[in-house]
Amino acid sequence: MSSQKESTARTLVVALLVCLVCSVFVAGAAVALRPTQLENRQLDKQRSILAIAGLGEVGMSANQVKTLYGERIVARLVDLETGKFSDEFDPNSFDPLVAAKDPELSQALPGEEDIASIKRRERYSVVYIVEENGELDTLIMPVRGYGLWSTLYGFIAVKGDLNTVEGLGFYQHGETPGLGGEVDNPKWRSQWQGKELFNDDGNLAIQVVKGGVDPQSPRADHQVDALAGATLTSNGVNNLLRFWLGEDGFGPFIAHLRDGEA
Repeated sequence: MSSQKESTARTLVVALLVCLVCSVFVAGAAVALRPTQLENRQLDKQRSILAIAGLGEVGMSANQVKTLYGERIVARLVDLETGKFSDEFDPNSFDPLVAAKDPELSQALPGEEDIASIKRRERYSVVYIVEENGELDTLIMPVRGYGLWSTLYGFIAVKGDLNTVEGLGFYQHGETPGLGGEVDNPKWRSQWQGKELFNDDGNLAIQVVKGGVDPQSPRADHQVDALAGATLTSNGVNNLLRFWLGEDGFGPFIAHLRDGEA
């Protein structure tokens, strides 16, 4: 009996030691790989910015991304409360998503204002600028909001007139493949190019419409077809654009930039 107890105890000790050794290896690997993971995440983000701005392809190599991004893209910090550029933080290292979780750098959104379902909005964000001959050529702004199953993270790029869309794309989401996941479909994404954010009265007019855009409609220049069979994802895209291009997002900044007051 004592021998059986000793054998059981020895087995448990060995199992415990194996688990301990494995956990040390796993933890060590996670720590060692974290810088590489962060670098790859940054590269994916930069690749998306370039592609949405029409400056490169999604499949560009890491060296191509780094070179083109460094040559063409300038990151600037924006104070969303004042709608103007800020020097409060380094825009190349500031992470708005981390700031959104910090009560000192963000604010909780009341339900009626939180149309994008993000819960908290950071005070500072980062925009990306492309210039040609010293003039604004393209402005790229981060956007995010909840779809059906997940938060969609992406960018919208507008031309120097601050009204014409250059591109819209999402670099991270968990929407249903073949349905909401069609936000990644190049055919759907191509519809955004050339659309106008604001109407002649200066009001935000861009929207995703169910049933397809009527080419004869006076609002056709501001509309994009909804995703077939993905109403909630389409509504999510519509809502996140309304939020981030509206008064609680980049709306005041766009107005100041247009007036030369940013």
